[in-house]
Amino acid sequence: MALLSVNINKVATLRNARGGDVPNLLKVALDCERFGAQGITVHPRPDERHIRYQDVRELIPVLTTEFNIEGYPSKEFISLVIENKPAQVTLVPDLPEDITSNSGWDAKKNEHFLTEIVSEFKRNSIRVSLFMDPVLEQIEYAKKTGSDRIELYTEKFAIQYAKGNKKGIQPYKKAAEFSKKIGLGLNAGHDLNLDNLSFFAREIPELDEVSIGHALISDALYLGLENTIQLYRRALKIEDGIEL
Repeated sequence: MALLSVNINKVATLRNARGGDVPNLLKVALDCERFGAQGITVHPRPDERHIRYQDVRELIPVLTTEFNIEGYPSKEFISLVIENKPAQVTLVPDLPEDITSNSGWDAKKNEHFLTEIVSEFKRNSIRVSLFMDPVLEQIEYAKKTGSDRIELYTEKFAIQYAKGNKKGIQPYKKAAEFSKKIGLGLNAGHDLNLDNLSFFAREIPELDEVSIGHALISDALYLGLENTIQLYRRALKIEDGIEL
């Protein structure tokens, strides 16, 4: 069964909208764990428009589940990750001005660049995942960099699923099967929600972890944080092809 890592960027966005410390990010992260989250994800950006670098430093000593730090591997980001040594770092090819991540790595083009960075993180005993589109050639090059896992960028699946097209899962099924065949762990994220998550998890049994933030926090406004986390956990509990 895939693990649920809750991305708390949107909580930081809300806090930063008014300044101060409401909502308190550490309390929310600890409550997420208490409510059933199996990991916490943050994605600090250079302008610190949501997660701040100091947030990372304050989260690392108090979290009891896996901590996943996402981001573009700038010198500052690399230093932050190595300083704090999370369980996992997810490298994302986003530009500073991007509102959100919008594509996976071109691992073929960036093989040398990524190999050096992956090696540096692994020397520090940090598991590495690369944000990837479901393209087999690119996933093969992701493996060549030495990465431990990939995170499939699932926006295209989510768009097709919302239109009623379940065939949009096919590239992800092939990518998942290929990833496992060549020894890569498999994460997924971006626009996964309560409508599409059970289907995705059922169709992708190779899945190790999902990272979900925007949809989960939005649902929590109506359903409450504890209930929402439990609903997402339930959506991931698939046994013998039956949603529990």
